[in-house]
Amino acid sequence: MQNKGFISTIAILLVLICGFYISFSFVTSHYEKKAKEFAAMTAKTSDETNDVYKQSLKQFNDSIDKEKVYLWYTYNQVRKMEVGLGLDLKGGMNVVLEISVPDILRQYASGDAQLAQINAAIKKAEADGGKGSDKDFVSRVASYIQPGVMASLFVREGEYMGNLKSNASNEEVTSALEKQVDSQVDAAFNIFRTRIDQFGVVAPNIQKLQDKNGQILLELPGVKEPERVTELLKSSANLEFFEVYNYNEILGDLQRFAAAFAQQDTVNHLNVIELLGGPQRAGSPIVGMVTPANKNLVDSVMNTELAKRTLPSDLSLMWSVKQAEFPVTDANGNVVKKDNGDDKTVGYWELIALKGDAVLEGDAVTSASSEYDNMQGNMVNMKMNDRGAQEWATITRNNIGRPIAIVLDEHVYSFPNVNNEITGGSSQITGNFTPEEANDLANVLKSGKMSAKVNVVSNNVIGPSLGAEAIQMGFISFIVAIILLMILMVAYYGWIPGLVANVGLILNLFFTLGILASLQAVLTLSGIAGIVLALGMAVDANVLIFERTKEELKSGKKLRQAIAEGYGNAFSAIFDSNLTSVITGVILLYFGSGPIKGFATTLIIGIVCSFFTAVFLTRIAFDLITKNGRCANMTFTTALSRNFLTSPKVNFMGKSKAAAAVWIALIVVSIASLAIRGMNQGIDFSGGRNYVVQFEKDVDRQAVQEKLLDLFQTKANDPTVSVAVINIDNPSKLRISTNYKIAEESEGIENEVASILYEGLKDELTVNGQTMSLDAFSVSDESHGIISIQKVGPSVADDMKRDAAWALGIAVVCMFLYILLRFRNIAFSVGAVCAVALTAFLIVGFYSICWGFLPFSMEIDQSFIAAVLTIIGYQINDTVVVFDRVREMIGIYPKEDRFKTFNKSLNQTLGRTVMTSFSTLLVLLCIFFLGGDTIRSFTFAMIFGVVVGTFCSLFCAAPIAYSIMARNSKKNGSVAEADGKPALEGNRRFK
Repeated sequence: MQNKGFISTIAILLVLICGFYISFSFVTSHYEKKAKEFAAMTAKTSDETNDVYKQSLKQFNDSIDKEKVYLWYTYNQVRKMEVGLGLDLKGGMNVVLEISVPDILRQYASGDAQLAQINAAIKKAEADGGKGSDKDFVSRVASYIQPGVMASLFVREGEYMGNLKSNASNEEVTSALEKQVDSQVDAAFNIFRTRIDQFGVVAPNIQKLQDKNGQILLELPGVKEPERVTELLKSSANLEFFEVYNYNEILGDLQRFAAAFAQQDTVNHLNVIELLGGPQRAGSPIVGMVTPANKNLVDSVMNTELAKRTLPSDLSLMWSVKQAEFPVTDANGNVVKKDNGDDKTVGYWELIALKGDAVLEGDAVTSASSEYDNMQGNMVNMKMNDRGAQEWATITRNNIGRPIAIVLDEHVYSFPNVNNEITGGSSQITGNFTPEEANDLANVLKSGKMSAKVNVVSNNVIGPSLGAEAIQMGFISFIVAIILLMILMVAYYGWIPGLVANVGLILNLFFTLGILASLQAVLTLSGIAGIVLALGMAVDANVLIFERTKEELKSGKKLRQAIAEGYGNAFSAIFDSNLTSVITGVILLYFGSGPIKGFATTLIIGIVCSFFTAVFLTRIAFDLITKNGRCANMTFTTALSRNFLTSPKVNFMGKSKAAAAVWIALIVVSIASLAIRGMNQGIDFSGGRNYVVQFEKDVDRQAVQEKLLDLFQTKANDPTVSVAVINIDNPSKLRISTNYKIAEESEGIENEVASILYEGLKDELTVNGQTMSLDAFSVSDESHGIISIQKVGPSVADDMKRDAAWALGIAVVCMFLYILLRFRNIAFSVGAVCAVALTAFLIVGFYSICWGFLPFSMEIDQSFIAAVLTIIGYQINDTVVVFDRVREMIGIYPKEDRFKTFNKSLNQTLGRTVMTSFSTLLVLLCIFFLGGDTIRSFTFAMIFGVVVGTFCSLFCAAPIAYSIMARNSKKNGSVAEADGKPALEGNRRFK
């Protein structure tokens, strides 16, 4: 084998790199265990919902957050580097918020009359199919406004968007509005990020969704109060400007309060001044520099009735939005250094003294931007409207030499000093900003005029009990599948080939996890399914190589030569099949969302790793094992496989007409079912809410459905309201789906739906003989009642349906073009695509026939589309192997009758086809029975697809390719070879 040293070096480096990244997960696990032990010891309970437990846990994490705990990494960095668990495994909340782009456009209307015209254009754009989150929505609105008119509608006198003038063209105004939309979405992103910090969420994921202007995704692991989080996120921003007290102005009041508190606190004898960090700078509004561990204690002390009586009535104390970092000094006053030479720092929360009510509201700010000046560095420019400019001039004149605090959502972002009276409404804020700090402050200032409505377009809440169950089921299916695959390889190919293949599987798994860790990816239940499926498909490469090696051994070649030619002959089929699967994965990655992206990511990485381990590393292993004539009697067979499909002589092509009749019958039945019964669309495509409810005892699903349907339709006074109830895992757990008021965004709608559910289920909701309260029923972190909530709004459902259609269409086109490129014969492309389309259609038809009869969800949703796309890639793998053998046979026997060539190729690859299908089914059955209800429908579609797809490759793809080649031959009067070149003899014919 050539380049053996290079490949070995790459493998060793991969092992080291992957081991390095995986190690962070073990370090994080160690410190998480210590944190829980500390919290349990402090709170004297292991109840994670206990307030003292939660505070103690946060205190421990904050205390080591910036400490170096592993190599040169701090705990905060280590935690970010681990392979995190997704919400479906850890529990938590996934929510997509949409900032209303139409509201932003209305905000810039130059007057009431102009607003009416803008509303008319918005209405037409929405009726034309453009949602408010559409990336091109602003352009679509502009298309309904006459040329040259937009400036009069959007540009107010004296207030310009940037340098926009009143005579600007429609294109210029459109561009400026798009920038304003992006700017407000950035501001909202900044607000959401700050608000999430208030809940102490560990490792939240907050990101703006591409091509979805105005939509922001938040993934919040471990959230215990999803309703409160949702309401906080939906509330409008509140930017305010405050005058402040300087420390020396209220020092006397603080000292009097401290003395009174010391007399009252006879137990702990707290010194309030010391608790606040000691004396502060006289001219600063900072009255306290507090460690993270003492922040909650300061809150409790400063909110006592004694504090309210003793301190000035117009004094408000608010925290800084983030900690201030200060160098750590030793006893001699020297700055302590880290091992890497940087200054060691410690973070303090700053407590700011505000005076009276806000002197100016944020809606006075018309624009803000961060800029760089050679003299003053990074700074922020702020502009105000005419009213704000007048008030600002008065405020700054009265506060020369004093700070003005900028407050958003009751957190102080900055308190710059006023140097002089500022007139005209334009201000500059300077002061050693980093570029990021200047940009953040500019976004905060812009957020003050964010009046756009925030809608929750999708929401998924998973309780920790359901997450723990998912972890157990996911890993059980994972372990069982790997063990069974390993046993299969040894039982079918023998100890040595089986062990080599199994070591390749283990390395494949190790590399996959290492790459996921290096990408700081989150492992979800669907991601585990992707890894397991990738391992099952990795066996395919070993099967191809071992089957080809067996053929070479049968032809009389020696072991080392047979192995070399087995790898060489199987390479093209392995490469083609892996690449088609990667293409499918990329399409899923682009068009999918949430769990589908997790599945696609792990599938792609697993396939790439399997190619490297199966094609290169196992080859090196066999070279070492067979060196110097060792293991010369190795046959790649066992007693189980020695006589299995050794020389099959199935007349596949002769049975193609009978197969066609079966296909036509199945197509007719599927069409009839789709026409009569339709499809059971999940909320991904129809919009709605899913609630998973855990009962103490078994319940009657049908009775619950009838009762809830009547109740919801009565409450809504709408007979079109739907309710569907299915069992999950066991009769004591139900998933309830409803479209009740799904388009409504009024406050309290989620509580209304939960109340109706409680009313309908109350008789069944008992725990230890006691009826559950509404509050206990609605809390998703309880072991009974609602344990999971999912909401998909109508706009998101429409987007998902459109994306699904595009994904399926692009997948089929990509497969067609790739087969055409590789085989340079349209017959192969048409045969492959027809077989793929038939398989996909039959899966849809089968789901239409069976939904409602089988004891699990059979919905057409994102997971179902992912299953169909995965089957497309899988079936193309199978078809490519057959067509690759046809091409090879035509090259070896160019004069052989093509009917015979196709039959021979199908029979020669039958052993591989059966073994691959069996190994993949083995994995899928493990996931189906052991992986939990969350992915059961997905795996069932995969199982059906593997079975049908295998038969379609044998009895659809090959016969169609043969028929097209036969027809072309009759037209041309000669037989075309698979590579498109003429045969050596023109008198050959198809029979």
